[in-house]
Amino acid sequence: MQSVCLIFEKWEIRGERSIIIMSQGHPTAQAVTSGPGHHFFGYYDKCPWDASGRYMLGLETTFMDRPPTPDDTAVIGLIDTASDNRWEPIAETRAWNWQQGTMLRWLSSAPDRLIIYNDREEDRFISVIRDVRTGDTRKLPRPVYAVSHDGRLAVTLNFARLHRTSPGYGYAGLPDHWAEENCPDKDGIYWMDLTTGEERLIISLAQIVRIRPNPTMQGVEHWFNHLLFNSDDSRFLFLHRWRRPDGGWFTRMFTADPDGSNIYCVSDHEMVSHFDWRDERRILAWARRHEVGDRYFLFTDRADEREIIGEGVLTTDGHCSYSPDRHWILTDTYPDQEDMRSLLLYRPADGRRVDIGRFFSPSKLKGEIRCDLHPRWSRDGRKVCFDSAHEDSRQMYVVDVGKVISRP
Repeated sequence: MQSVCLIFEKWEIRGERSIIIMSQGHPTAQAVTSGPGHHFFGYYDKCPWDASGRYMLGLETTFMDRPPTPDDTAVIGLIDTASDNRWEPIAETRAWNWQQGTMLRWLSSAPDRLIIYNDREEDRFISVIRDVRTGDTRKLPRPVYAVSHDGRLAVTLNFARLHRTSPGYGYAGLPDHWAEENCPDKDGIYWMDLTTGEERLIISLAQIVRIRPNPTMQGVEHWFNHLLFNSDDSRFLFLHRWRRPDGGWFTRMFTADPDGSNIYCVSDHEMVSHFDWRDERRILAWARRHEVGDRYFLFTDRADEREIIGEGVLTTDGHCSYSPDRHWILTDTYPDQEDMRSLLLYRPADGRRVDIGRFFSPSKLKGEIRCDLHPRWSRDGRKVCFDSAHEDSRQMYVVDVGKVISRP
């Protein structure tokens, strides 16, 4: 099925009901990968473009309709957008999943040639720094989850535990050494120096359970997920989750200094989903607050302050991120009753919403093998890359939004 790439504008007018206006000119999604292989990048909080804007990172697989096994590899490659999107394989990994790939990204210390990604080596998960020009590699003793903007540090977690607790986010192939413990005191979030490989546990699961505990935390399994540094690398954000009786999970959102100190609970009203840092202190997140329900909130770190973003306009959870200039929010939706996902932009300054595409989501791709759009910005903020399976193959697409974001 072909994508539907009409552009809509949705406005809030002086507190009245929102209206939707269809515009004549609209951007079109262009595939930058093609078969016979399947291609995707992964999560929404990383940029696939190198510093020049010419090369994009991606993953290639031979299948898309089942979870990866320990024996399945994904090929890491470069997309040369100046040479008819030529695919150039450069490495392989055995530590990957459909939702977040292999944590593949360019290192800001040399964003024109150095990349980092995760892999499995014998009895451990590791990360690899590779020079895409020379092929030189350097291995680090732990996989990475979030990497600081200066490319010097990483915070990470137990991907074997995550594989058990949140299928589609961890990696197959290794046992969780703390599987029998609900909240181990020797496992949790780890800090790692990307230059020396020095690493240590900085926040344990047992430690986080002791902070503002409640009865639902007793006798159930706990884990961490979704780590992200703020804009100046002075703090990082993480989610603490624990099992619900119905099989789902409760979530709290925390922040901490990179060494694990000064832990602060930002929100603990049962649910926090996707998020992004607005700046060094403010966090945009789809979350629940008992007094108003589920909304996009702009939280302030280490302060009991929050405001609703996009009331009546941004009404569902999505993979949200700020544009490089912080003027726009990019997000998406989960499939509606017609199995369509929307890709949209929102400008907080005036409440302007622009829907830049709707894409079919095959019903056979559900649960951990689903293909979320996971939209991510180019470095200059004028293009958006996303993953989609609307043409019966998992591929990467790019939309030019330069004209949209330039409108007054």
